[in-house]
Amino acid sequence: MKKESLEAARNAYKIESECLTEMLAYFDEEAFSKAVALLKDATRIGTCGCGHSGIMCQHFSHLLCCIERPSRFISPAEAVHGATGFLQEGDVMVFASRGGKTKELLPILDICKQKKVSVITITENMESPLAEGADVVLKQYVNRETDKYNAQGTTSSTALCMIFHTLQTALIEETDYQNEQFALIHPGGAVGERLNKK
Repeated sequence: MKKESLEAARNAYKIESECLTEMLAYFDEEAFSKAVALLKDATRIGTCGCGHSGIMCQHFSHLLCCIERPSRFISPAEAVHGATGFLQEGDVMVFASRGGKTKELLPILDICKQKKVSVITITENMESPLAEGADVVLKQYVNRETDKYNAQGTTSSTALCMIFHTLQTALIEETDYQNEQFALIHPGGAVGERLNKK
């Protein structure tokens, strides 16, 4: 392996760890509290994003299901072909878009507003269409991506994932979610074996 490749790999750890540390300065307690309240009270929660953001949204929907907050990732392509029927008045849609201008998401935002679905947007661009159309906006911060071209969705997806993890962590506290509940719905794997050990 080239020396430059090893240096780049080691530097990736530094870039992403610095991003997570610096993110805390952008933590908006008021906006975060509003987002958690919306998620806590929603009957259903949709998540939506494109590319790496979409993949992280799929992860967040799974995390929500693990604490019994019914959720599904709604593909941007399927959303405008009927999938937004999953959401009803009073539900919540979570959009993730670093730039806040992802064209595929804007028609879905319009549908949510017409259906009276509350919107949480996670973005770096607080003046973007997705931010301005949201009920709550959570600031995403990214120092730079890990590759030398600052182009691949590496640090940005880690930062988004961290925000999703903070939301799930807070929801566990706000809903008083118990480990016994998780044991019931997660009997599989090593975690299930540990949780259900008599």
